[in-house]
Amino acid sequence: QVQLVESGGGLVQPGGSLRLSCAASGFTFSNYALSWYRQAPGKERELVASISAPGRYTNYADSVKGRFTISRDNAKNTVYLQMNSLKPEDTAVYYCNRLQSWGQGTQVTVSS
Repeated sequence: QVQLVESGGGLVQPGGSLRLSCAASGFTFSNYALSWYRQAPGKERELVASISAPGRYTNYADSVKGRFTISRDNAKNTVYLQMNSLKPEDTAVYYCNRLQSWGQGTQVTVSS
């Protein structure tokens, strides 16, 4: 059974940083690309960043390029999202994704 468990969310001031983690189990982690999505209140879920199975290739939404970094540790079955220079518009629930599987999400709130 595929499980994706996010952690690391919280309340941060504008300009601050957070690192999200997604611990995966139930599949061969190193064989799959993984993604982070987010959903703000009243908005559709959107892709934030993706990383290929070996971790060589990454892709980012234009809104987070240069501020967010996705990475993975295949030895720990974990994918990360380092978020710097956070803005109020980054406020959302952040979800880890592999194909049709989703985590429960972790809330990120950027506010002074």
